[in-house]
Amino acid sequence: MATKTRETFRQDLPEPLRRDVRLLGAMLGDGLVEYGGQGLLDDVERLRHAVIAARRGETTGAEVAAIVDGYPLERAEQVARAFTVYFHLTNLAEEHHRIRTLRERDTGDTVPGSVAATVRHIRESGDGDLDDLVENLEFRPVFTAHPTEARRRAVVTAIQRISDLMTRLGGDPGASERAEIERSLREEIDLLWRTALRRTTKLDPLDEVRTAMAAFDETLFRVVPHIYRALDRALAGDGTGARPPEARPYLRFGSWIGGDRDGNPYVTAQVTRDAVMIQADHILRALENACGRVGRELTVHETTTPASAELREVLAAARTAHPRLLAEIAKRSPGEPHRQVLLHAAARIAATRERDADLAYGSPDELLADLRTVQESLAGAGAARQAYGRVQQLVWQVETFGFHLAELEIRQHSELHETALRELAAGGPRSEMTEEILETLRVIAWIQGRFGVRACHRYIVSFTRSAEDVANVHELAASLGEQAPVLDVIPLFETGEDLERAPSVLDGMLEIPAVRRRLADTGRRLEVMLGYSDSAKQLGPTSATLRLYDTQEALAAWAARHDIRLTLFHGRGGSLGRGGGPANRAILAQAPGSVAGRFKVTEQGEVIFARYGRREIAGRHVEQVTSAVLLASTGAVQDRARDAAARYRPLADKISEAARAAFRALVETEDFAAWFSQVSPLEEISELRIGSRPARRKAARGLEDLRAIPWVFAWTQTRVNLPGWYGLGSGLAAVSADGRDLAELREAYGSWPLFNTLLDNAEMSLAKSDRAIAERYLALGGRPELTETVLAEYDRTHRLVLAVTGHERLLENRRVLSRAVELRNPYVDALSHLQLRALRALRAGVTDEEERAHLETLLLLSVNGVAAGLQNTG
Repeated sequence: MATKTRETFRQDLPEPLRRDVRLLGAMLGDGLVEYGGQGLLDDVERLRHAVIAARRGETTGAEVAAIVDGYPLERAEQVARAFTVYFHLTNLAEEHHRIRTLRERDTGDTVPGSVAATVRHIRESGDGDLDDLVENLEFRPVFTAHPTEARRRAVVTAIQRISDLMTRLGGDPGASERAEIERSLREEIDLLWRTALRRTTKLDPLDEVRTAMAAFDETLFRVVPHIYRALDRALAGDGTGARPPEARPYLRFGSWIGGDRDGNPYVTAQVTRDAVMIQADHILRALENACGRVGRELTVHETTTPASAELREVLAAARTAHPRLLAEIAKRSPGEPHRQVLLHAAARIAATRERDADLAYGSPDELLADLRTVQESLAGAGAARQAYGRVQQLVWQVETFGFHLAELEIRQHSELHETALRELAAGGPRSEMTEEILETLRVIAWIQGRFGVRACHRYIVSFTRSAEDVANVHELAASLGEQAPVLDVIPLFETGEDLERAPSVLDGMLEIPAVRRRLADTGRRLEVMLGYSDSAKQLGPTSATLRLYDTQEALAAWAARHDIRLTLFHGRGGSLGRGGGPANRAILAQAPGSVAGRFKVTEQGEVIFARYGRREIAGRHVEQVTSAVLLASTGAVQDRARDAAARYRPLADKISEAARAAFRALVETEDFAAWFSQVSPLEEISELRIGSRPARRKAARGLEDLRAIPWVFAWTQTRVNLPGWYGLGSGLAAVSADGRDLAELREAYGSWPLFNTLLDNAEMSLAKSDRAIAERYLALGGRPELTETVLAEYDRTHRLVLAVTGHERLLENRRVLSRAVELRNPYVDALSHLQLRALRALRAGVTDEEERAHLETLLLLSVNGVAAGLQNTG
C-alpha cells in the first residue's frame, strides 16, 4: 500500500513542479560531484534509495541505520548537508508552483476563499450588512522574534537569488538567456552548498529586527495596495481606480521584535528605541522612493489638468519655505503642478528620515494632507483615473504604515512589575530590572512624541492573574509624571486557570481609572491576548483547544454586556502544537461573536517568510484571512456554529476530560523532563542559535520552565509530533467506551467547525509523524514503559481519527498536502537516521573532543534539515 501510494503521488506531481524539482536536484547532484567526487553522490543516492525501500517494506530501519553508521563522520555531515540543501531547493520549487497555481486559478469572484467570492456570497445570501462588515474590518498580524526560523539569513538570501533565477527561467527566455540563467543557477546552488547552514554566532535582537525588515521591504509594502484594490474591486466592480475607493485600509501590522522582553534579557529600552528607528528608516525610504516614482510618472500638464486653488496654495507655501528646492523642482517639471507637489513631498519624506527639522514632515497626517490635496485637484480637473490610481495606492501605504512601519508592542512578565512597585514604595535603591522597566516606559513616551501614539502604546502583561497585574503597569507609568506614555495595557492569559478567570479579571480592569480613561478615549475598545502555547503544554492539545474556545465565548458575552469593542489577540504559533494550522479555517472555528470583524494574531519565525516572503503568497494569505473574518462575522455562520456547539459540547467535554487526563499522566510521570531531554535534541537545539531569547524562562530545569517553542521543536525532530495529537485518542476512546457509536462523532466532525479543525489538525500532525523512527528516538530514554505509553496513544489516536473522519489513510481529503508529505517523508527519514546516529553517540558519552565536535555538527545539520523537510519548527 505504501509503495503504491508513493508511486501514485510521484506520478501525480504536476509536470511544471516535477520539471523544477528534477532540474534543481540534478544541478545539486552535479555540484556534489564537483565538490566531493562521484563517491559523495553515490553515498547520498545509496541512502536515498534505502529509505525509499524501507518505506516500501523492502528493507528495514536497521539496515538503513547500518548504512548511516558506516559513514565516516565527515561523510555523514556531507550527506546530511546534501539532504538539507535538497529540501531548501524543493521548498523553493513548491513555492514557485504554488504561485503558478494561484495565477492559473485567479478567475475573479469564483475563486473559493477570495474576497470577491465572499463579498458576492454575503450580498446574495443577505447574511450580513456588508457595508457595516467592511467598515469594522481589521486584520492585525503581529510579527514576533520567537525563535522558530532555523535558517541563517545568508541561506535565506541565497535561496531568494535562486528563486529569482527560477522566475526568470519560467518567463520563456531565449536560448542564450536560458543558458546564462542555468549557468547562474549552478553557481548559486554551489554557493548554497558551500554556505554554512547554521549560525556560528548568536543573534541579538536587532539582528532579528533587520531580518524581519526583508518581509516588509520585499513584500508587504508593495502588496498592501493590491490587497485593498482587490477588496475595492469586489465591492464596486471594475470602476475601481476611477472613483473614490470604497475599501478602507484595514491592515495594521504589529511587531514584538525589539519589544518583547519577557524572558529575554537582551531586549532593553535602548534596543526598543533602536528597533523603532530601524523600522522608521525602512518605511521612510520606501515612502520616499514610492512618492518620488509616482511624482516622476504623474506628468499631467496644467493645460489639460489645471491645479485647484488648494493645490496652488500648497505650492505657494512650499516656495516661501523652500525657494531653492521648489525652483529646482519647477525647472525639472515646468507646467506640472501636481508633479511638483509630489516631488516636494518626496524631498520632505527624505528630510523626515534625515531629521532635517526645517523640511521634515511633523507626522504622516501632514503627508496625507498633501496627497489628498493632489487627489482632489486631479479629480476636480476630470482626471479621476490619475487621482484614484497610483496616487491612491500611495495614500493606502501611508495610512497603513505611517512613519513607523509596524506598531511596536512591549511585553513583560507580571512578576517583574510587582517587584518594581515594591522597590518604588520602599524608596531605597532600585534594582537594575526596575530601572530598566522605568526606562522602557520613558522610551515608549519618546517614541510616541517622535512618531505618534499609534507607533507604540500596547503593553502586554505575560501571565496575567488578576486586574492588579494590569493596574501595576499603569501605576509604574504614572510614577514618571509628565514623562508617562499613553498606554493600553493588555492582559495575556496563558495557563488553563488564567483562561478560566479571564472574565473576572476584566471586571476588575473596569475599576481601574486609567483603563476607564482609555476606554473613553478609544470608543470603548479593549484588547485581550490568549496564549495558545503554554495552555497546550499544560493541558494537551485537545483540552487547550476547548478551554480557549470557552474563554473566547465567555469574553464575547462579557464584552456585549459591558458595551466593549473587544479584540481578541491570538498568540498562536506556526506549528499545530502551538495553535497553528490554516489561518482561515482557524478563524471560522472561533467562538460565535468573538471575531466581530477583527482578527489579531502573532506571526512567528518560519511562518513570517512562509506567508509573507513572496508577494503572490502574501496576497493570497491576507485575502483568505480577510474572507474568513468577514464570513465569521455574519449572523448565519455564527448561528450555525452556536447550534453545533450546543448540540455536541457534552460530547466534546467527555473527550476533553479523558484527553487531559492522558496528557497529564504522561508529563507528570516521574523524571519525565529528564527522559524527554534524553530522547530528543532538546538541549542541543539551543546551539542552533535561531533566536536571541533563551530556551527557558529561568535557570530551573523543569518542564514548566521550558518554553513552548523548544518543547514543540524537539518533539518535531523526534518524528513523534506529540504536542499536536497526544491525548486525543484517549478522549475519542472514552466516548466510544461510554456506549456511543461513531455516528455522533462523525456528525460533530461534519457540523461543528471547531471539532472539524481539531481533528484535521491532529490528522496533519500524525501524517508528519513516523512511528517506526519515533520508536528509535524513544528507545534512547531507556524507559520502555514510557515508550509503550506514547506509541499506544499514537496507535489509538491514528485509528480513531481515521474512523471519525472516514478516511482510509491520513490526509486522504487533502491531495496536495498529502502528496507533499508522502514524497518528503523518506528524505526526512534519511536525516532522522543521521540525527539518531549522532544522538546515540552523544548520549553514550564521547570523550574525544574532535569526535564530539563532529557529532554535534552532524546533529545540528540534521536538525536544520528535518525542520526544512517537515516545514515546521516551533
